[in-house]
Amino acid sequence: MSISRRTARTVRILGVASASTALALGVAGNALACNIRDFSAVASCDNGKGSITVTDTDASGKEATVTVYLESNGADEKKVGTETVKGTREGATVTFAEDWAPKAQYRIHIDVPGLVNEDVSPTLTTSAEGCAKETPAPSGTPTPSATPTPSETPSDSDSATPSAEESSSTAPAAVTDNAPSAAAGESNLAETGADSNTPMIAGIAGALVVVGGGAVFFGMRRRGASKAN
Repeated sequence: MSISRRTARTVRILGVASASTALALGVAGNALACNIRDFSAVASCDNGKGSITVTDTDASGKEATVTVYLESNGADEKKVGTETVKGTREGATVTFAEDWAPKAQYRIHIDVPGLVNEDVSPTLTTSAEGCAKETPAPSGTPTPSATPTPSETPSDSDSATPSAEESSSTAPAAVTDNAPSAAAGESNLAETGADSNTPMIAGIAGALVVVGGGAVFFGMRRRGASKAN
């Protein structure tokens, strides 16, 4: 049975289309498959405390085991910890608490059964500054709350001031006590008439007495003369 040229051409077109579809599916499958490029790590600080965060952007959502090691001279010095994470297109994260030192190196190992079993490249290196920590105040330096304000701290001069004021205020009081005596004497003299006009009044009174005595004398003498006549 011979195949016509039209049939052969149709079969050839279908074959090319099938191959293209398979290739496209393969590329899409590889794109969705989990791989080491889906993982990244960063060292950060929060309130003076260090941490290492690993992000998984595997859109297929495969569960991955993440293990962090502190490196020293190209070898594992200690194991920081192991956590599992399921990736998302937006990125799922897992965080390890680690008080990391400046310029320290950490190896991040990823294990996804049947797909990934290798380290994140390159090795994570922390910053040169490190995490800033709060410096405690020296024990010999008083805090602002413990420092007394001027109004709360009485000085020697302040404590002595009331005594000085009291003494100065009592001194005029003693003078005031003596003042009424002198004033009373003056008022008594004014009431009894013992002032500067007393001699004049006494002189006038004496003159009147003399005049009166003379009048009586001349009157008695005149009466005697008239009786003799």
